[in-house]
Amino acid sequence: MSPAAVTSRLESCFRDLRQLGEKALVVYLTAGDPSLEATGRLLKAIEQGGADVIELGIPFSDPLADGPVIQRASERALRAGATLRKVLGHLPLWREKLSAPIVLFTYFNPVLQYGLEAFAHDASRAGADGALVVDLTPEEAGDYLAAMRAHNLDTVFLASPTSPDERLQRVAEASSGFLYLISRTGVTGERQTLSAAIGPLAERARRFTRLPLAVGFGVSTPEQVREVQSLADAAVVGSAVVHAIEERYPRGGATAVRDFVSWLKGRSTDGTDSSDGRNW
Repeated sequence: MSPAAVTSRLESCFRDLRQLGEKALVVYLTAGDPSLEATGRLLKAIEQGGADVIELGIPFSDPLADGPVIQRASERALRAGATLRKVLGHLPLWREKLSAPIVLFTYFNPVLQYGLEAFAHDASRAGADGALVVDLTPEEAGDYLAAMRAHNLDTVFLASPTSPDERLQRVAEASSGFLYLISRTGVTGERQTLSAAIGPLAERARRFTRLPLAVGFGVSTPEQVREVQSLADAAVVGSAVVHAIEERYPRGGATAVRDFVSWLKGRSTDGTDSSDGRNW
């Protein structure tokens, strides 16, 4: 069966949301923080809180794009023994309890060491729906794209406000599932305000792709989520959720993280509106 004949879980997710007139909330967490066992509970809690798509970060010792919050999470996960192979080994059990698409968020070094074909095969078999390899450029991604597409996995790439139109087109052509737009240059992290570059970047990106557009880096409150969703198809929240895991999971367990995601979503845990400006 050719990859073109398969409707991916990501494609179905965004299609269903579009039919409902809704936008997506994409939530990131680091696998293995604070442990692989806890990750299974946190994944379910994040989905219960309202995450439409989950980015599952693979801890890496030399991150380039991650700010201090996610760097600390990666360090904790690595100390706890998390590796790409162990994450993929646990993923089938996690997937059984989840319906949301799972995108592996990683760097190229672990994937290259694992082997491109082996990574694509094992990721697909484990239940992943795609991957975002943050430091892999489209120009160097030929073998990776071939391996991923052979296993019907989506390939998400990044574009930034400094990307010229030629670059945007190249990134769009290499992407499937959705296109990830970085709201600002620099590293991940919570911000008080959103970048004014989001709107113009989204407008330019739409000239080159019909894929859903997701915006991340700096999104950390319900108000910011809604602002991003007014300009794009999805808001991505990473550091704020990882920070909540760091501070709240030791005291309140997965339920506290579920409630934080529910707050970001703009609803309570029973699905009613909770956009009351609570200070988390």
